[in-house]
Amino acid sequence: MRSDNPAIVQGDLSILLEVDGPRYEPARDVIARFAELEKSPEHVHTYRITPLSLWNAASAGMGAREVLAALDEFARFDVPQNVRANVADLMSRWGSLRLLPAGEPGGPVRLECLDPHLALRLAADKRTAPLFAGRDADERFLVDLARRGVLKQTLLKIGFPVDDRAGFAPGAPLAFALRPVSLGGAPFAPRDYQQEAARIFVEGGAASGGGHGVVVLPCGAGKTVVALAAAAALQTRTLVLTTSRAAVHQWIREALDKTTLTEADVGEYTGTTRKVRPFTVATYHVVAHRAGRRRNSAAPPPEGRAVSGPTPEDLAGLRDYAHFALFDAQDWGLIVYDEVHLLPAPVFRITAHIQARRRLGLTATLVREDRKEGDVFSLIGPKRYDVPWKQMEQQGWIAQASCYEIRLDLPGDRKLAYSTAADGAEAFRIAAENPAKDDVVEELLAGHRGDRILVIGHFIAQLERLARRLGAPLLTGETSTAERERHFDAFRAGDERVLVLSRVGNFSIDLPQANVLVQVSGLFGSRQEEAQRLGRVLRPKECGSTFYTLVSRGTSEQDYALHRQLFLTEQGYRFYVEDWARAEEAKDAEDGGAPAGQGSDEGARILRFNPRRADPA
Repeated sequence: MRSDNPAIVQGDLSILLEVDGPRYEPARDVIARFAELEKSPEHVHTYRITPLSLWNAASAGMGAREVLAALDEFARFDVPQNVRANVADLMSRWGSLRLLPAGEPGGPVRLECLDPHLALRLAADKRTAPLFAGRDADERFLVDLARRGVLKQTLLKIGFPVDDRAGFAPGAPLAFALRPVSLGGAPFAPRDYQQEAARIFVEGGAASGGGHGVVVLPCGAGKTVVALAAAAALQTRTLVLTTSRAAVHQWIREALDKTTLTEADVGEYTGTTRKVRPFTVATYHVVAHRAGRRRNSAAPPPEGRAVSGPTPEDLAGLRDYAHFALFDAQDWGLIVYDEVHLLPAPVFRITAHIQARRRLGLTATLVREDRKEGDVFSLIGPKRYDVPWKQMEQQGWIAQASCYEIRLDLPGDRKLAYSTAADGAEAFRIAAENPAKDDVVEELLAGHRGDRILVIGHFIAQLERLARRLGAPLLTGETSTAERERHFDAFRAGDERVLVLSRVGNFSIDLPQANVLVQVSGLFGSRQEEAQRLGRVLRPKECGSTFYTLVSRGTSEQDYALHRQLFLTEQGYRFYVEDWARAEEAKDAEDGGAPAGQGSDEGARILRFNPRRADPA
């Protein structure tokens, strides 16, 4: 027994990690490389070693010996023998199946199986056998190009990941470079970690061939620059898929500002503008648009040399998607998936059939609430580069952030409605729309005079009510792109200091001046939404940032809030939970019992946990 060690490794592949202790942070940083965080109460966090977590670690070059050495270093008790055996077995599976290049251009790729017994199993398995097109002279399985992605998905589901080294079509050339001085006149060079992430993606690092995989960096860390650097290194025509028209416009601005690409090189492919050019940015919504089996003349015509791909029968279902031809409109050498954790099912389906193109996924978190991280792993590629958020904060690349969960009671009539709700979804909505939150938001904003503040939520009626009370603009999915940009520009210029946002604010909005975010409601227990929202205020700034989330005490919303915070806890953030009623009482005592609205600071009731008054630690 080593009493100063913080980890207890259990036979069910879970790890209990004590938060209070000098070795917690180094233990957390290494364990997060090969295990997933499941629970994060105050004192003991629970991680779980999973096959996918180990295979991501293996693809990044981490071996079973390194994993077991880390467990031995931080474990309080001896690591159970079955854990050692399972780690060794699961990690040995990485590399036992390898996809190798075709013998001739356009021909089948080869699946090499190092275990002859596994090869017999795959040949007999009704899930995998139909995906093979025979064997070559060396008894390696032949796989038609159209089946490459589906095979990888299928093999992962039965417990055997594929190390895909089959290579990619080079794509049509596109000569451009990063600018040493941006178009706006500012000196520009990728940061060290951005250069390293792009290099590892292109070259594959020490683990395997490059050209496919996911780069994980915090919001505000410049993932767009990583993609531009990778595309410039590859010198090939590039298709970028992203979440919204606003994100499309940001990508185009960045590409023109930071590279030598011209307006003639860069195209927008959205619901309103469809220009396919050598560097094209499109929305997932357009790609996933389904138009039945009718021929759609709006799909872009093929240009240049098409990469060998699916057979007609493979494409029968895909032709329901009106803009599928976008993927053959140019000879793309690289497809970039922005916010890759959000990939809709149709894009997964299409991606399964375009494995001959390089694929770069960008995200702040690989968490998917539908548990389809395995599809991202199989079809986009393994995690190639990842930096803990707190490490980026310590280096000054993202803002220091203080996180608070504020709990408040439901009013009496709402308690009754909550208790008699027809189902869990209705009960959650009642708790999330708690009208008592309006008072809290107003007082928080009063305590943050001079700050740039985003108020964000899920329920439109709640946000409309708040926008009226605060006298602030409300931006939703119904707001035109032009109007959104007008308010964003006013916010950046300081002419507006508060914006009320629906879920459109979760992704791809560039508001580096924002330093306070107040979350009034969310999408149940979505961990990725919590991470994305904190990311809205993480652009580096001297004053740091503050993240508030308002929760109705004793309701399902409080339970969901605990789950939402899991990913951020894994990154090293702590949420300081405060009771609104007790904070009010404490403030009254400080003000000598003054009635609400008649305290200090020009009548504003600044909470005792406001970071401008004291360090919450």
